[in-house]
Amino acid sequence: MDAIFFDLDGTLTDPKPGITRSIQYALQKLDLPVPSQDELTWCIGPPLRDSFVTLLGGDSRADLAVSLYRERFGDVGLYENAVYPDIEHILGALKQSHGRCRLFVATSKARVFAERIIEHFGLGSYFEQVFGAELDGTRVHKSDLLAYALDKAAVEASRALMIGDRSHDIIGAKNNGMDALGVLYGYGSREELIEAGARHVCASPRAVLDHITGRSG
Repeated sequence: MDAIFFDLDGTLTDPKPGITRSIQYALQKLDLPVPSQDELTWCIGPPLRDSFVTLLGGDSRADLAVSLYRERFGDVGLYENAVYPDIEHILGALKQSHGRCRLFVATSKARVFAERIIEHFGLGSYFEQVFGAELDGTRVHKSDLLAYALDKAAVEASRALMIGDRSHDIIGAKNNGMDALGVLYGYGSREELIEAGARHVCASPRAVLDHITGRSG
């Protein structure tokens, strides 16, 4: 394996407070009913605009909702976040024991926010590059993002692994000829990940490391 691409939300960090509170902020600004944070966890992972289309029941105000979301998320929400336990350990171990394996972030989140989150939590030294969507929506879907990332990183898809917690991570990898590993500590279910085509699912970050390094788990 030459390269590993990690999803961000639900895989490296738990972004629930920042994402759900920022969605609540946008809905409140639009004078719409505001679901609880727990009722909004399904929005963690998929492209944000797609989630707002569903929440709003149509496309007409989705762009405005995204703009309102970013008002709060860009200043406050992106820091209402936490690195999952053992993530730094597995990243360090992968860098140490698989020195030739390149590590990247590949997220549907806007790249400018993803880069700030990675640096804020001191994870930047582990990753060669952070790939994310642009603010105008370019590469917001995982298939497009991974095609771009593979090309820019000059990585053969057959020699790359995508790790993520939602179906779109797995589908995006499959659409690009990559292997995919699902994680269960984020926001997707085992059924969602297996149905999307994940060859294996891991219940913890430690299990991810064990799987990659060939140990049981």
